[in-house]
Amino acid sequence: MKRLCAAVLPLILLATSPALLVAKGPTVKITIEPEPTGPLEITDSKVRQFSVWSGPGTSVNGIEAKQGFIIDWGEPVDAPPRYLLRYEVSFYTSCAGDSCPATDPALTYVVLYCHNASEEGFVYLPREGDEFAKLNMASVFRGRGLEGHWFRSTRAWDEFITPVLLKAARKNVNDLRVK
Repeated sequence: MKRLCAAVLPLILLATSPALLVAKGPTVKITIEPEPTGPLEITDSKVRQFSVWSGPGTSVNGIEAKQGFIIDWGEPVDAPPRYLLRYEVSFYTSCAGDSCPATDPALTYVVLYCHNASEEGFVYLPREGDEFAKLNMASVFRGRGLEGHWFRSTRAWDEFITPVLLKAARKNVNDLRVK
């Protein structure tokens, strides 16, 4: 009986945790909501620099990573003002390796993002009980001191995403004028 449980338990865990099936491939797609015309989808090769498999909760050669992803991992900050538009940012990764069960990108990690007029960005990591917390923690458990807090975003992320959001906003305004 013990042998049967030892054989079946890993299969159950694998089948019930889609994030485990990703095999830690690169970020290949990012979607951002809300957008009036639907999710904004970014598949540019530059998204690879924003790997969910970096930062706290990950390691390289047995050494815990302290930097990476889209977050400046210093101290948590106060929640940004509520009047700032908050975006749900979803990261999709491809599968790496020969044992990949699927070829389509898999939703791997989701955060909230907002920025103020001076283009200073903020990222919220969902905590246990929040939507997407189980998905995130199955992919990378950052730690109880990190999940459930706001952090400043990295300069690289702000410089990448701000023009994308501005372009989408201009397009939406122009679409409204045409109608």
